[in-house]
Parts: sequence; structure tokens; C-alpha cells
Amino acid sequence: MARVTVAGTTGWGTTLGVILAKQGHSVYLWARTVTEALALQKARENKRFAAGAIFPSTLRVCNDPDEALGETELLIVAVPSTTVRVNLRKLAIAIPSRSLIVSATKGIDLKTGKRMSELIYEETDGHDSDLIGALSGPNLAREIADGKPSSATVAFPNTTSAKQAQSILNSESFRVYRSDDLIGVELGGALKNIVAIGAGIIDGLGLGNNSKSAFLTRGLHEISRLGVTLGAKPETFYGLAGVGDMIATAFSQLSRNRHVGEQLAKGKSIENIVAEMDQAPEGIHTTNAALTIAQHHGIDMPLTEMTARVMFEHLDPLRAIQQLMRRAPAPEIRATPSNDSAS
Repeated sequence: MARVTVAGTTGWGTTLGVILAKQGHSVYLWARTVTEALALQKARENKRFAAGAIFPSTLRVCNDPDEALGETELLIVAVPSTTVRVNLRKLAIAIPSRSLIVSATKGIDLKTGKRMSELIYEETDGHDSDLIGALSGPNLAREIADGKPSSATVAFPNTTSAKQAQSILNSESFRVYRSDDLIGVELGGALKNIVAIGAGIIDGLGLGNNSKSAFLTRGLHEISRLGVTLGAKPETFYGLAGVGDMIATAFSQLSRNRHVGEQLAKGKSIENIVAEMDQAPEGIHTTNAALTIAQHHGIDMPLTEMTARVMFEHLDPLRAIQQLMRRAPAPEIRATPSNDSAS
């Protein structure tokens, strides 16, 4: 059994801690404050973000970085993308030099456009990049916490690290595959949230399954085009971290990003929607970050642009759909990314 640390008491972080502890691993769940750590340790349950997922005896909650990290073999970073830097600065000095670090955060840094593994590398004072990876896939935390069969992909720059992380994370109810396409796995997990928001808008408008299917298909093409431009392998977007994650997020009632889209379709502002939620869904920040990156590389992303206009410019959702439908006819498939439109 392994020594594992999970940084972050989010729903996903807590769920990962619980399922790993159930496997018999020695798990330390790191909380930002002493107050939170003591409360969770006493309750043996995260009632706010993972109600019903009772902490096994092999899971301990703490706030002290030295206690949390100790001789840990695997550190899982499961905090919102907006707080990855600040949290890593608290933990970095205590991370053992040979520990694997896995990002379980599906986002892109809004200020720099960097992936979470890149932020981790920067904030851990040059931790060996071969030991920094990412976990992504169709991972609705509530279903995984309930023990329902699920799968994900863990990616590292090298096979040795990927196999080691895979052996720790894999279980009978959580099947983990491995990949060497870190860029693709991270971008697939982050960018699909944009498509899920758009899918929620279509559901909220009651436009039907034909519309939603077309939007998801074109959305996948759009985000994979950007991903390949940034160095991802195209096939990764047709795996668990791409289309698999997108399907789950675009259809499930548990999806926060889909919920955002539904509420936008009902006329609510993005500010009011976020105010009503415990955590701001990653897709909101990712939409702006993706557009900035796309513009820098000359990649046209009309679906992402319209989603952003609905969220941030108060464009009427139905009008946004109409504008997309009126675009000039174009080929469905292009061999390589370019800056001409095809969506």
C-alpha cells in the first residue's frame, strides 16, 4: 500500500481521498486551515462537498504540510485552478523530491494560459517534470464516491511515472488507464467544460437532441483543433479525457458546467449563477483562457466565442445559436489546424 496525500477538500479531492483510503492506502487529506481540518477530522465526512462519503480509518485530515506530505509517494492536487499557485506555495517546501505529483484540477490559468502541471512545476521549485502528471476523465465525484464503476486516464511525460501512479490509483471500481500525452489529457479535461456549458444552454432552450448532438460533435472538433495546435495528440481527444469526459459533463444532472448553461438559457446572469453555487465551475474561467490562447495562435473557435458572449456580454442565448447557424458553409473535416473557420 502507498502513502498518498490529497491537497484540497473539494468534492473531487475528498472523493479521491476516500476511495484511495478504502483500498488500504494511507491517505492524508490536506485542508487549508486548522479549523477546517479539525472539523473534518471530527465529523469523518465532508458534508459540504461530499456528503455521505464516510472517511475510512486510513484517512486523516490535517493542515500541517510536513504532516500531510511526510514520506508521501503520491501527491494529488485537487484545488480550484484559481488557487493552485497559492496552495502549492504553502506545500512546496514539504514535498519529497521523488514524490509523484498529479493534478486532478481541470482548468487553465486565466492569467498565463498555462496548464496546471506547468503551474505545479513553477511553484515546486523545479520538481522533476517527469514526476508531474494529470488525472482526467468522466469523473463525476458523486458517482465515484458511491462506488459506481468509473474510468479515468493518468498521464505523465514518461511511462515509468505513469505506471507507478496508475498502480496506486487503479481499483475494482475506478479503472485507470495511462498515457504519455500530458498536454492532451490536461487540455481535454479543461476545454470540454466549455462545450458542456454550451450543451447546457441548448438543454435550457429546449432545442432537442439533434441540436445538442451537433453542438457536442462540433465542439469536440473545435477543442481538439486547439489542443493539437498546442502539442496534444489528436487521439487523446477521442478517449476518456476528451469525448468521454465531455459526454458525462454535458449530459449529467450532477455537472456544474452544464448547470451554468441551463441557467444562462433561463436568463440568469453569470454573476447570479455563480453566487448560488458552492464553487465556480472551471468552465467559466477556461472559456476566456481558451479564447486568449486561440487568438494568439490564430485558431478560430466560434462555439467558444459565442459561449463567452452569452456569459460575459449578455448575448441572448437563442440569438447566439442563430448566429452560429448562419455562418458560411464549410467543410466538416480539415486535416490540420488553421485559422480559417470550420465550425
